[in-house]
Amino acid sequence: MGATVAVLPGDGIGPEVTRSAVAVLHAVRPDITCVEHEIGGAALRRGLPALPDDAHATCERSDAILFGSVGLPEYDSKPLAERPEYALFVLRRDYELYANIRPVRVFAGLEDASSLKPELVRGLDLVVVRELTGGIYYGKPKEQRNDDGVESAVDTMIYRAPEIERIVRTGFELARGRRKHLTSVDKQNILETSRLWRRVVERIAPEYPDVRLEHLLVDNAAMQLVRRPGDFDVIVTENMFGDILSDEAAILTGSIGTLPSASLGTRPSLGAARATAGRQFGLYEPIGGTAPDIAGKGIANPTAAILSAALLLRYSLDDEAHAARIESAVERAYADGMRTADVARGSAPVSTNAFTEAVIARL
Repeated sequence: MGATVAVLPGDGIGPEVTRSAVAVLHAVRPDITCVEHEIGGAALRRGLPALPDDAHATCERSDAILFGSVGLPEYDSKPLAERPEYALFVLRRDYELYANIRPVRVFAGLEDASSLKPELVRGLDLVVVRELTGGIYYGKPKEQRNDDGVESAVDTMIYRAPEIERIVRTGFELARGRRKHLTSVDKQNILETSRLWRRVVERIAPEYPDVRLEHLLVDNAAMQLVRRPGDFDVIVTENMFGDILSDEAAILTGSIGTLPSASLGTRPSLGAARATAGRQFGLYEPIGGTAPDIAGKGIANPTAAILSAALLLRYSLDDEAHAARIESAVERAYADGMRTADVARGSAPVSTNAFTEAVIARL
């Protein structure tokens, strides 16, 4: 059965890598309808909001969102509502995309691209589960102000037990289907929100007796990720900690251009309503950012965008077979020596399009 995907390429290298993802997606599922819209800086330049109304309307009637990246230096001094990143903020908020899932995997042959010793990252395969709609990024009050003539600013970190429960269950369920090891990261020795976090985790843990639970303070977790990355399976944590740790984990692979992500919410996909229950509406994006310094040069690594399309098939369309085909094709492309510039390490790099064609040829 066909499906509709809202395609939002965004800024910088976003359009280039998103084209690659769409090409691979159509190669395995030609029945999927992709509807594309300009967002972010491309929309702002036309005098439109970062997320125009027509783009938002397409998301409303789609099964999932395939997202590129947003953010450009010329907007950095603007208020959030006038910046490209506001498009992503609105989508996360409006669709309550609370569960950010970031698989971190080192493909065979890319161990030397990592800044760590090859033996530390060989076979690395972990997942960071980040709570995405709560915590300090969304808490209020959030403002800059003047306190008796002194410039001040305040951000509020707040979590409620139900917010913690649903993301922690996501982590336990993922761990149950993998190597049955969940690491919960907090800062309970200092933060009240983390003390609540740990109590909730401990309350839920008995429901998953087959999963080994480990608690780490966030500073220790950051250290252990570079000291013993292979010991991790699934990491679950709150919004700000997850933002930082997932980028740290990503760079273990040698390039942030290889890492996909899925942001899942409470709304079922429209396809799920028509067919199989349990498929989730989600937003799928590479985590590498807009990289404006290489935009338009045809050298960006499309791996993360292509693998994000695979996650879209898995979580929103319940199509494990084609998701696995895409992941296997990417793995074989690397095994056969295909390298974009970010992971070339002395070998002749290939272009964005050439790598994409190599993946399609191996499907």
